[in-house]
Amino acid sequence: MTAGTPADTGIPRDAEGGYIDGNALAGPLAELFAVDLTAATSQCAHCSNTGPVASLHVYRQAPGLVARCQQCGQVMLRLVRAPETVWLDMSGITVLSIPVGAD
Repeated sequence: MTAGTPADTGIPRDAEGGYIDGNALAGPLAELFAVDLTAATSQCAHCSNTGPVASLHVYRQAPGLVARCQQCGQVMLRLVRAPETVWLDMSGITVLSIPVGAD
């Protein structure tokens, strides 16, 4: 399987490891938050690894998006969208540091 962007979704195809990077969360999270959360720094609740949300390994084989820690592979974030509801589970993230810029 090669990386690319299917014309019908705008979401990149899965990489060879079966995942795409955390930038795939940008669109779905932008519908919920006023800031770009892919630029935020997250800390894994399992191994304490810290890094940008954009570096998480995102899997689309589930009914929604599942983001796993790039260090230990534990689930950090789940996002499922239905026509009228979005479910966001961030129980695998201990801390989320969101840059908002200076006033």
